[in-house]
Amino acid sequence: MPDTSRLPHALYRAAQVRALDRAAIEGYRIPGGELMERAGQATYALLREAWPQCRALTVLCGAGNNGGDGYVVARLAAAAGLQVRVLALKAPEDLHGDARDKAIAYRDAGGTIEPYQGLPARTELIVDALLGTGLEREVSGAWADAIRTANAHQAPILAVDIPSGLAADTGAVLGVAIEAAMTISFIGLKQGLFTGAGPGQCGRVHFSALQVPAAIYSQVIAAARRIDWASQGPGLTPRRRDAHKGDFGHVLVVGGSPGMSGAARLAGEAALRTGAGLVTLGTHPEHAPWLNLSRPELMCRGIDDDMVTEELLSRATVVAIGPGLGQADWGRRLWQAALEAARPLVVDADGLNLLAEAPQRRGDWVLTPHPGEAGRLLGIPASAVQQDRFAALDALRRRYGGVIVLKGAGTLVAGPSHRPTAVCSDGNPGMASGGTGDALTGIIAALVGQVPDLEEAASLGVCLHAAAADLAALDGERGLLASDLIEGLRATLNPGRPR
Repeated sequence: MPDTSRLPHALYRAAQVRALDRAAIEGYRIPGGELMERAGQATYALLREAWPQCRALTVLCGAGNNGGDGYVVARLAAAAGLQVRVLALKAPEDLHGDARDKAIAYRDAGGTIEPYQGLPARTELIVDALLGTGLEREVSGAWADAIRTANAHQAPILAVDIPSGLAADTGAVLGVAIEAAMTISFIGLKQGLFTGAGPGQCGRVHFSALQVPAAIYSQVIAAARRIDWASQGPGLTPRRRDAHKGDFGHVLVVGGSPGMSGAARLAGEAALRTGAGLVTLGTHPEHAPWLNLSRPELMCRGIDDDMVTEELLSRATVVAIGPGLGQADWGRRLWQAALEAARPLVVDADGLNLLAEAPQRRGDWVLTPHPGEAGRLLGIPASAVQQDRFAALDALRRRYGGVIVLKGAGTLVAGPSHRPTAVCSDGNPGMASGGTGDALTGIIAALVGQVPDLEEAASLGVCLHAAAADLAALDGERGLLASDLIEGLRATLNPGRPR
């Protein structure tokens, strides 16, 4: 679980970071070569901090500023007495500007630059300074070979600014990308580091502003914003001492067709643990009598006619529909009834699949698709969603309205407020198991009953869900269950309380 608590919250596209770079150079007369020197110094300092025992490293240098940063790292490491090999994918004499100057400075200091012909069998650390944030096409040829060889090597990789081959704007892998143990990013964090393939390729992310004046950031509006529980959690104020259950909403979970009762149960229990005042499961009569035996706080009603449906909907503050709903006649009737009820909706699973069949737009719902469901809602493959999650999110918002939560590594949240897209940096791979999405549905529904703004409730819910999973993962990511996550909700919501 990477610690992102010290990272900035503003996220940028590659072109925006270049604009920040220009603002520092042109507006504050900081030479580009000086910024490159600072980037190399910051990378070398992180290298020494993270791998203090390292005595031999290999620096893979490409063209442009990224390669120039690598030459600075190599020069500093050699001056400190480390054994350094620089392998160049582009000959130093073919470089231009500051990158060429840094290559010459390294060679003038006694360093040797070798053309890349494979990695040495023995090296303790690989520094990736091959390709920077301007990459827009798939990596090929010797560049792709260098990346694959580095990934297959036993030495850890430190990526400079961005793992080579990762798209800075989307978090997609362009053919092949470096799998870094650690990445240090400069001046502005790139949004692609935190979603899609980004978290898996970057390892632990570090940041250096390179001592640029803070005023330059007022010149560029961030494309996205990083959210986490540490920043979002304080938005939930303490409860009044005279509070009662009616103050915190009545969540109705609609779902649980035969054979799928667990999905509705998980959503309902997550809603309870997130502080909903009341939670009712409106579920199939086949299992309604026993679904709450081990959690009696859940109220269960078997739905077998329209009168029961109308009664339950009329009492609800918010309706969570989809977990285990199915697409048979029973589920379809309930879906239509929920659409006609004047209640905010949190829609997941089969609710999304039914929506994809007959798309409509409304402002009072939160849609929570994973990439496959998002693809069905947009009529495109899930792989296309993952190639540009930000574009998919925008398309979903335009087509369906309300608040969209695009789940996955680096879950995205966007709503009608026109605030920059939110990217959650909490969470871990242990969440990739059945039922965690149902838990998120219940969490968001509970928060809709406590927080008046749907977009705020969704952002809070996404971060709470991820933070509770991180707490559960302290016992290990592999084998983490949705019920483990739910168990961690109470401690996450009430930090500092004795356990």
